Amino acid sequence: MKDVKKDHSIGAGTGAVGGALAGAAVGAAAGPVGSLVGAAVGGVVGAKAGDSIAEAVNPTEYTEHWRNNYASTPYYRADATWDDYEPAYRYGYDTYGQYRGKSFESVESDLERGWDKTKANSRLGWNEAKGAVRDGWHHIERALPGDFDGDGR
Repeated sequence: MKDVKKDHSIGAGTGAVGGALAGAAVGAAAGPVGSLVGAAVGGVVGAKAGDSIAEAVNPTEYTEHWRNNYASTPYYRADATWDDYEPAYRYGYDTYGQYRGKSFESVESDLERGWDKTKANSRLGWNEAKGAVRDGWHHIERALPGDFDGDGR
């Protein structure tokens, strides 16, 4: 039971951070106070979204799924390791809640802009990581009723 609660906390925390950033950006149009209010509201909304994602897709199971399967994907590079791909799958998981309801393709340019700040020690550039981010994104999308964007992945 502790692991389930921990996974929900991770999902809520991830959603809160993404929501706070998005809320701050939207609120910035109203000045510093708007930015603070936007961050607070976005954090609450994001935490709720992150928690619902963690209920549908356990983060630990998600990571294990991709750890066991990344080397059999069409975008896998033989000179890359799990340490290169893990940040890409995590990025797909972490950003889905922020853009929930939108297709991967419609937010791909935003995701690309954020990749360098997110990739940690991954040696993959965006074009090499994009397939893993997309697969991670669609894995969650399929698990959440009504969220599938119909692209067949």
